[in-house]
Amino acid sequence: MAPLGNGNVNDTYLVETSAAQRFVLQRLNTAVFRQPELVMANIVALNRHMARRAGAGGAGAERQDRPWQLPEAIPLRQAEPPEPQAGGGSHHLTEPSGSWRLLSYVEGATTHDTVLDLAHAAEVGRALGRFHAQIHDLPCKQLADTLEGFHITPAYLSRYTAVCRQALAERSAAGLDRAEQECVAFVEQRQGQAAVLEEAKARGLLQLRPIHGDPKVNNVMLDAGSGRAVALVDLDTVKPGLVHYDIGDCLRSGCNPAGEETSDLQAVVFDLERCGAMLGGYLEQARAFLTPADFDHLYAAMRLISFELGLRFFTDHLAGDRYFKVTHRGHNLQRARVQFRLTESIEAQEAEIRALVEALR
Repeated sequence: MAPLGNGNVNDTYLVETSAAQRFVLQRLNTAVFRQPELVMANIVALNRHMARRAGAGGAGAERQDRPWQLPEAIPLRQAEPPEPQAGGGSHHLTEPSGSWRLLSYVEGATTHDTVLDLAHAAEVGRALGRFHAQIHDLPCKQLADTLEGFHITPAYLSRYTAVCRQALAERSAAGLDRAEQECVAFVEQRQGQAAVLEEAKARGLLQLRPIHGDPKVNNVMLDAGSGRAVALVDLDTVKPGLVHYDIGDCLRSGCNPAGEETSDLQAVVFDLERCGAMLGGYLEQARAFLTPADFDHLYAAMRLISFELGLRFFTDHLAGDRYFKVTHRGHNLQRARVQFRLTESIEAQEAEIRALVEALR
């Protein structure tokens, strides 16, 4: 057994059996996923939906010999099986050491933390577009909301306000340092736009659909030979939501050449060429089910999700780094500043981004 990947939430390992079969073993972070049985029920529902589509010939034509795949939940055996819970009780095991689950391993594929080139950007977009196209008809009622408030920016803003107030009270003598003060000012200037997508949903302009929830670049697996996308992994955050959360997060992750872990803020920029390649790849697969209102809110999604993640990183920094894994004090502050700088870059290119969306519409 060996550590696998560099996720910020769960502990992940690659295990190999005596029969040379390989699987992904994960210990779910139950401080984040408080009901692991519902997380697993969602993955099982997704697996079953994909199997039905494939059986009905609805998976779509393959772009290469290798089939598209998603991680599958592997049923587990226990000495004293628990009562099944929401269809997913047999797919996770709760022990004193934590809540564990086993997933299929995608062989012969690689991931990258940042986009390598425009061809890679297009593949990342196609992966998300294909995922959405294949699950958009999965009824949301079949999925649990395992992370209530996830990607609901006004809720993150409320949480931030409370945490910031407490941090200021606790640091009455020392106060916030300069970088923290700059982040506070940044949030204050933009908090009025936090509800743009939720308000559109409330007005009926945008509709709930199944979403991935975390479609960043390193969750797209590329065939080691062809370089084409063959899988989208990390399905813990699958839930009902707005596809705009996914699109915005994917573009936020892929269009910053410096990556979200950089310490060089001057290198952070929203790259329009990558945006065009990624969004073009996405629409190649998903255009058929999008509405005019969906297109109208794409720029807002790009801007909002980078702001939202920066807000979450900064809140966690002020709260003492309780959510995201960190390697040093100030790590989440650094991450927040990267996302806020990316937001500024998106804002500075609003006219160009909107023109790009119109050209691809």
